Amino acid sequence: MAVDRAKPTLSLSTSWCSSRHTDGYTMVQEMAGLGFGHIELSHGIRITLVPGILRAVEEGMVEIGSTHNFCPLPTGINHAAPNLFEPSAPDAREHEQWLRHTRRSIDFAAQVKARVLVCHLGHVPFSWLNHNPERAIEAYMERQPAGNYAADATYQALLAKSLAKLRKRMPPYWAQTQASVQEILGYAAEKGIRLGFENREGFVELPLDADYPAFMAGLPADAPAGYWHDTGHADLKQTMGLLNHRAHLETMAPRLIGFHLHDVNAAGRDHQAVGDGKIDFAMVSRFWRPEHLLVLELSPRLPVEAVVSSKAKIEALI
Repeated sequence: MAVDRAKPTLSLSTSWCSSRHTDGYTMVQEMAGLGFGHIELSHGIRITLVPGILRAVEEGMVEIGSTHNFCPLPTGINHAAPNLFEPSAPDAREHEQWLRHTRRSIDFAAQVKARVLVCHLGHVPFSWLNHNPERAIEAYMERQPAGNYAADATYQALLAKSLAKLRKRMPPYWAQTQASVQEILGYAAEKGIRLGFENREGFVELPLDADYPAFMAGLPADAPAGYWHDTGHADLKQTMGLLNHRAHLETMAPRLIGFHLHDVNAAGRDHQAVGDGKIDFAMVSRFWRPEHLLVLELSPRLPVEAVVSSKAKIEALI
């Protein structure tokens, strides 16, 4: 399949359709039928879908640009579960399961000739006794929907207090995440797969956005890894006052390897069709490079027409 390497590669994620398919071949057929020559195998790929996917790939129906940990799902798991096991977990048994299934996902990515495995990097857990600071942020935003949080002194004080609480509890979990990443880099290099570390939408998820530059700079120079940017997640964090979308992209540009593209509507729901929300995709497109992977990661609730329109709008910006 001919690919124009002067432009970034546009894919459609199986997040849009894997839950309603029982055969991987027909799933890929549907996606290819919408004009996609590349797809991302997301974290909802049940093991029963794999034979059909492999057949479609072998026939050249599509190419796989990226996969998403965990892919395929562990046996017995039949729903999207990217955080089933986390690299931040201090429990030795969970850590071994994360290693095992991440290696398995790397193996599968190599089998389907993907370039990148997108990964989540865990979170900082809080018990009921510890009062998760994310709940206080969410409660305030529910009481003050669509508020100007940047100019809200009460919110800013709450945000600062919540971040301080998070950072106080974070060190052992963040240290575990970084150790886990170091443990898997060699295996990814051996298999020729790059790891894309994705920015997250949750307040307690790792890395914290402000920590991304130092985290990426701390990886070995030859590490098979890069930064994976999710537009919806960044917009949600911008609303919370945790980052500036454009400034974050400017900082992370040297490490960028790919994007999840989806919009966020006025109600704060992400994975919406491109153009149906408030994200400035013209701004985002200025950071695209020919070697990047662009992946439409859309809600399974969206109709075919929304996928087609999103594809056309992104292609117009490429």
